[in-house]
Amino acid sequence: MPSRIILITGTNSGVGYAASKVIARKSSAFHVIMAGRSLDKVEAARAEIESSGDIKGSLSTIHLDVLDKISIHNAAAQIAQDFGRLDVLINNAAVGNLDPDLQTRLRINMETNFIGPALVSEAFRPLLEKSENPYAIYVSSGVGSLTRASNPDSSLYKTNSPVTKYGEGYATSKAALNMLALQQAMMNKDSMKIFAMCPGFVVSNLLRWDGDKANSGWGNAGDPMVSGETLLSILEGKRDADLGRFVHKDGVYPW
Repeated sequence: MPSRIILITGTNSGVGYAASKVIARKSSAFHVIMAGRSLDKVEAARAEIESSGDIKGSLSTIHLDVLDKISIHNAAAQIAQDFGRLDVLINNAAVGNLDPDLQTRLRINMETNFIGPALVSEAFRPLLEKSENPYAIYVSSGVGSLTRASNPDSSLYKTNSPVTKYGEGYATSKAALNMLALQQAMMNKDSMKIFAMCPGFVVSNLLRWDGDKANSGWGNAGDPMVSGETLLSILEGKRDADLGRFVHKDGVYPW
């Protein structure tokens, strides 16, 4: 059995896909479980990664819908049966809903970006506790930083774009996720290494508004492989000095 069992949610595209590829390329010691609500899409993503021919680790897939408690617990039971433990949990699955109706966009963003990761964390905690060196990483966003959003000198404070017109649902859900990560880090400081992590502004399917233009940030989004490298650095222990904090590739964000 590989020495590190790593579960990543939301892996058929974007940061989750890139992280799966980066980690599987790194070492034969890593086994990445690619999870998603569409097993067909996740299996296609795995096949694409494996076809690249430079994979040292191994990959498997599992159905996991963060909005469905039964799906979450079934996935946990399957991983318990197959591996007996989990070494790294990367809560990555997210949406950036921009529905014009306030209640709709708040509900969808909070359910997927905050409640979902909370349920996943609860379900997989027993398996993480069986690891000798467990990590839990919450993929957040710099827009969830209250300090940055309230600073007049911050780009967040000054931003006025089509996305931010309806962006309070996403930002609020990521602020809530940051609090969840912080609470979990405090409660499990002696038994688990927990981080919130900002992947940066990268190409993804997070936004499904205005087609490909939104997915690529109107041409301004970066390469999600960089985000995958940041996640790899965390699970390799290179960011342990920032344990329990809100990290990004170049440092630490204030809460």
